[in-house]
Amino acid sequence: MKKIGLLILAFLPLFSGAFGQQSIVVTNNTGINRKGELVEVALSKLKVSFNAKKYVLKDKQNNEVGYQLIFNGNKKPQSLIFQANVDGNSSSTYTLTEGKPAEVKPKTFARFVPERKDDFAWENDMAAYRMYGPGLAKEDPSNGVDFWSKSTDKLIVDQRYRDDLYNGISYHVDHGEGLDFYKVAHTLGCGGIAPYASGKLWVGNHFDHYKVIEVGPLRSVFKLIYDSVKVGNVFYKQELTITTNAGSLLNRADVKYAGPLQKMDVAAGIYLHDDRGTLKQNMTNGISAYAEEAVSEAKVPSGHNYVGIYIPTKVNNAFKKSEHALMTSSYRIGDTFTYYFGGGWSKGGYPTDQDWFNAMNRFREITKNPLRVSVK
Repeated sequence: MKKIGLLILAFLPLFSGAFGQQSIVVTNNTGINRKGELVEVALSKLKVSFNAKKYVLKDKQNNEVGYQLIFNGNKKPQSLIFQANVDGNSSSTYTLTEGKPAEVKPKTFARFVPERKDDFAWENDMAAYRMYGPGLAKEDPSNGVDFWSKSTDKLIVDQRYRDDLYNGISYHVDHGEGLDFYKVAHTLGCGGIAPYASGKLWVGNHFDHYKVIEVGPLRSVFKLIYDSVKVGNVFYKQELTITTNAGSLLNRADVKYAGPLQKMDVAAGIYLHDDRGTLKQNMTNGISAYAEEAVSEAKVPSGHNYVGIYIPTKVNNAFKKSEHALMTSSYRIGDTFTYYFGGGWSKGGYPTDQDWFNAMNRFREITKNPLRVSVK
């Protein structure tokens, strides 16, 4: 009996260590190789406590993989996200063990910018964007989206604002890492959204309030609130929640209107500028993609500019109106409508127009078929 007890004690550290290791299996059921795609696993499925201990995530080659804890507005983390690499029709296994993780390279960012007339700006490693706040009220801003091109995966928002406001280095000129050549005016810009009722597009004004929900190296989430969105003779409150993920071509937008019941659609739109570019709309697939010449503020040609919208639910119509390429969908007051929008650049990973159109089709395919995550 004594020998058996000693034997059990000798194996306890081994079993304790094995119990502390969690295997996360990511499965790809498509024939498309998925590289750097963000996946999420609920902490309730993992037998670990991030409040008490620290953990390291590694792939099957024993390389450390950066991750981010997601709080969703709670005090305690709710889930874990990381970028997975999975070949077509296969699986990849990642292990989570106790240890001190390395610092994760930041690939997303979002913040309110009071020093630039209340902009709200955000970015991932692909592109940067901003929307307009109350400090710009006298200049007739819209609820459209402005797009800043990037030819680097570095975060550039803070540096561009700092250079433009304090160092006399304009972000409307390319200094080697991209620029702001996109004009919004009073339009939906690079994929904004507005009510569509009585045959009219009701482009809104600046946001009134904002709320930062998550800012991290792999995902940032924030909400913009518009107190008075006019539709005909009535007004609505709009909440727009935007999520930007590392490595993602497009941003996710969740929009909700509160107010009097009436029949209306929502329209996601692309400002066509001079309408000399190439527009491809596929109502069945929910894709609207546009390619045009990009010209800087100094009238210097800056390659080609791209904009794309993807609506995963039914699209009722796709057409041009009021200087926009629009896609409309039915909407019921109080519901949340989800769509995706974003931009790209010929000097930032899409050398030709067709490369952009292909990227949009690929985004639709992987969004329809998300990677599956299980815990062992």
